[in-house]
Amino acid sequence: MSEAFDKVTGVSELPIFPLALVLFPGVPLPLHIFEPRYRQMLSDVRAGNSLFGVSYYDASTAEKDMPAPGHVGCVAEVTDTQTMPDGRANILTVGIIRYRLEEYVEHDDSYLLARVSYFEDEEEDATLLSESARDVAEVFTRIARAVRTINDERAHLPDISDTEPQRLSFLVAAAMEVDTDVKQDLLELRSTSERLQRLRDMLGRAVSSYEERARVHELAKGNGHSGKKIDVE
Repeated sequence: MSEAFDKVTGVSELPIFPLALVLFPGVPLPLHIFEPRYRQMLSDVRAGNSLFGVSYYDASTAEKDMPAPGHVGCVAEVTDTQTMPDGRANILTVGIIRYRLEEYVEHDDSYLLARVSYFEDEEEDATLLSESARDVAEVFTRIARAVRTINDERAHLPDISDTEPQRLSFLVAAAMEVDTDVKQDLLELRSTSERLQRLRDMLGRAVSSYEERARVHELAKGNGHSGKKIDVE
């Protein structure tokens, strides 16, 4: 059993926090808690196991802020809390493991509570996964390097080439600038190889554009006197 499963052993019900985002296992998520019902949820969570569920909720299409049974979300663990005098709080969480929302549970508080089941990716050929992960890491690093150039950043670029394939697939999926519905689809997949393949396809379509933008940015910085950019207005 994985460390992630260990954290949720015996936890069959979770408070559910519908948000307009997708949380992936292993990815940090800072949140600002201000609604009274979620302040109560945070208080209850901190008094218990520090766990709640983050479920993607699209307010533009959903009639109610209640993800339907069958929805896939990610367990968040509260790792740090800063409470303000007026009761609001800034918290830091990290994704732990995915869950399937089975049914809602009636209780006395106003936040959602649901019975859930947990799952991880299916076992697959380790050699093939490692090869796919290396491909994804290589293209993602090229894009990250280009973005750093475009934004004039000088921070060290971490080496992700040896990251475990499933973890890598979640980290890259979280970092990509794609529609939230696409991220939700990636979260729901139970095949690491399929998730890596989809990521590789998306990254492959984007890398040339990012690298060209970075090249143009570098050329623009070097034009004119004193390294100033050209004013085209």
